[in-house]
Amino acid sequence: MTDRYPYPNEETKETCLDRLRENNRQLELYNLFLDDAISQVDSELRQQKRERLLPKIQPIE
Repeated sequence: MTDRYPYPNEETKETCLDRLRENNRQLELYNLFLDDAISQVDSELRQQKRERLLPKIQPIE
């Protein structure tokens, strides 16, 4: 009686690796999308803060 794990054949390993690579690629794309969205929100927040603070700075006459 053997309790050894039956290792998958080469074709199964290649298929699994291809799926993992594709999933990794998709996750990288989603991360880029989220990075872009975060940078846009940061940019808008900086602009809003600038607009809020600028009118308060008045030249001394």
